[in-house]
Amino acid sequence: MSVRVFSGSFVALLIGISVSFPAWAQKEKHPAVDPSANPKLTEGDWNQWGGSTYRNNVPVTSAKIPTSWDPGTFDRKTGEWKSDTAKNIKWVAALGSQSYGNAVVAGGRVYVGTNNTHGYLPRYPSKIDLGCLLAFRESDGKFLWQHSSEKLPTGRVHDWPYQGICCAPLVEGDRLWFVTSRGEVRCLDTEGFYDGEDDGPVRDEPGRLFDWRNNGNDAAFAEAIAALKASKLSPEVRERLAKAGMPVEGDVEVTQGKGRWEIVATVRGKKRKMFAQQRGPTLSFFKIITPDDIHEADVVWVLDMMKDLGVSQHNMAACSVTAWGDLLFVNTSNGVDESHINIPAPKAPSFICVDKHTGEVYWTDNSPGLNILHGQWSSPTVATLGGVDQVLFAGGDGWLYSFKADKGKDGKPELLWKFDCNPKESRWELGGTGTRNNLIGTPVVYDGLVYLAVGQDPEHGEGVGHLWCIDPTKRGDVSPQLAVKVDDRRTPIPHRRLQAVIPEQGEVAIDNPNSAAVWHYHQFDANGDGEIDFEEEMHRSCGTVAIKDDLLFIADFSGLFHCLDAKTGKPYWTYDMLAAAWGSPLIVGGHVYIGDEDGDVAVFKLSKEPQEPIEEINMGNSVYSTPIVANGVLFITNRTHLFAIQQQP
Repeated sequence: MSVRVFSGSFVALLIGISVSFPAWAQKEKHPAVDPSANPKLTEGDWNQWGGSTYRNNVPVTSAKIPTSWDPGTFDRKTGEWKSDTAKNIKWVAALGSQSYGNAVVAGGRVYVGTNNTHGYLPRYPSKIDLGCLLAFRESDGKFLWQHSSEKLPTGRVHDWPYQGICCAPLVEGDRLWFVTSRGEVRCLDTEGFYDGEDDGPVRDEPGRLFDWRNNGNDAAFAEAIAALKASKLSPEVRERLAKAGMPVEGDVEVTQGKGRWEIVATVRGKKRKMFAQQRGPTLSFFKIITPDDIHEADVVWVLDMMKDLGVSQHNMAACSVTAWGDLLFVNTSNGVDESHINIPAPKAPSFICVDKHTGEVYWTDNSPGLNILHGQWSSPTVATLGGVDQVLFAGGDGWLYSFKADKGKDGKPELLWKFDCNPKESRWELGGTGTRNNLIGTPVVYDGLVYLAVGQDPEHGEGVGHLWCIDPTKRGDVSPQLAVKVDDRRTPIPHRRLQAVIPEQGEVAIDNPNSAAVWHYHQFDANGDGEIDFEEEMHRSCGTVAIKDDLLFIADFSGLFHCLDAKTGKPYWTYDMLAAAWGSPLIVGGHVYIGDEDGDVAVFKLSKEPQEPIEEINMGNSVYSTPIVANGVLFITNRTHLFAIQQQP
């Protein structure tokens, strides 16, 4: 592990898009602070990714948050948590085998996205791959309910195996909104069915119990079909139903419906509706989900972005939605196909605004269009900036877009400004070998400024990165530079997907007089030797910045943890974690927390002084998510478990 101190003249040594300090960055360092530019956070719940629409992971708490703990161990055979050596652990809840969704805490419950390898529901044993949103009781980690998203039949191009739910939900009162792995925006009742009600308009949802495939001359399968035709259930079917959590008692009523058998049976003393249907060699049974199914999610409404809006998500849908009043904002994850070259739905929306109460679509926007590089997995940010309500969307073309945060007009939003986060001569290449990047992190608003780093799919490995501070009060194309022809510098070249400026074709990048770039962090010659070392460079990042007291922290995918001055971009120090970081920092109680792929959570003092972490705690396996604090408790998710960490007496 090592710390790199940055010193010397910042203006003379900062390397921006070109080696010389660009003209746009020599202007006013930052605009006047907008008095409404920071939300007034209060101590308590943490109801969405980043805690508010401004997305700055800096909670308010009077509690002493532990800087040291021991997560305990787990029995290798049973997976049961062993608390013998645990320290400052309030409770632990089991998740799936790969957990990327960030925890959210609201209304006495903790919500987290994962996959199904734990198998909480009998009808979905652990061998069945699903996207799962789990709800636990905040006080003790007891499992409450699960929303289950079956895998899309199109496979990994749209729904990558075992990735589960990769977003964080938004919770307000008794409603929760999230994006499923199937590309749906769903609104759920946070009470589930514990309130004894099935909230609508979505009611009587079918829940798959099991699929039985006849792989040849299966006598039991033939007997099951014959029994259904005779208005009965065979012994094998009854056994399978019991294993799926629906033990049938006594006789049943079976009627032939349209393409299926309708079944009424007594289960645990109550009449329940089920149905069976045969498609080719497969016989499938479903139950109608009711308030008797307290471990199932209660769905209020659904917007299927693939079916209803023509979206073709790439690998997964991973947007953590946010709301501004009654408006819900969503990045659709529209992207490339399996070739990674073609964009199957360029006219489909990348960004949408819907009524959070009904799912009605107010407006859509497809600005990235044919210029989408890979996927679109960022999340929107909303803030009042320069007196205007703005929603910020990080596009799959590497541009940050700002729209007016309202219902739009005639199904379209009002574009306020757009900002190219990549150098104009950077080039996109398959597999991540190029220098042009996506935007995966979420924009963060702090004191009237916007902060965002570029990155790529972690499978593409390491590469050069850029961190931007942007003035959101300007309008139009506010990119640092413009792409033009050498012989026509007044007419910008239309944006191209792979490379904005190709010098060999007589093109050049010039400074944009309308640039909104306040500062740009790319690389910094700390020791003045004329060379850029590994620790003197910003690399690709999947993460989001966290800022407090004008100190900005961000981790990059190469494992460097950076500390900068949020107002000037001056680098103070970096720390090499020696492992890739997928998540983002948490700042709370004068300390900064960051997890890495090795499973270590490093804890630093909130200071611009170069330092080693005061603690580095291994969580047992990879920490891909971001630590949060709610109601005086630190929550950290590793790949397989959720830990509630609290100072013990």
